[in-house]
Amino acid sequence: MKKIILFSCIACFLLIGYQPASSSMATQITTQQVPSYAKWGQLAMKRTKETYPKAEIVDYSHLGRQEGPILTTEKFRLWLKGEDKEFGVNVTISFYNDTEMVKEVKLEEIKRKAKGKKRR
Repeated sequence: MKKIILFSCIACFLLIGYQPASSSMATQITTQQVPSYAKWGQLAMKRTKETYPKAEIVDYSHLGRQEGPILTTEKFRLWLKGEDKEFGVNVTISFYNDTEMVKEVKLEEIKRKAKGKKRR
C-alpha cells in the first residue's frame, strides 16, 4: 500500500511539475546558445580536416573577429593529434559582409617552441 501511495505522489509531482516550453520559447533559447562564429568554426574544422585527413581535432578555440567596411575576418586555433605528434593550426577565414561569401581561408601550422632551451 505504501508503494502505491509513493508512486502516486511521484506521478502527480511529475505531471504537475512538468510544463513543456512552447516551441517558440524553445527556438529562442536554442538560437541564443549558438555563437555567431559557429558557422565559420565549422568551415575551419572542415578545411583543417581536408588538409590533415589523418589527424584528429582534439581542441578548438575562437580567437576573435575583425570587422571591416567590406570584409570580416574570423580567427580560430585548432589543436590536432596526428600519428606521431600533436600540433596546432591557426585558421583565418575572410568573408564579404554583404553576402557572407568566403574570400579566403588560410591555414598556418603552429611551430612549437622547444622546451628547456633558453635564448640568449
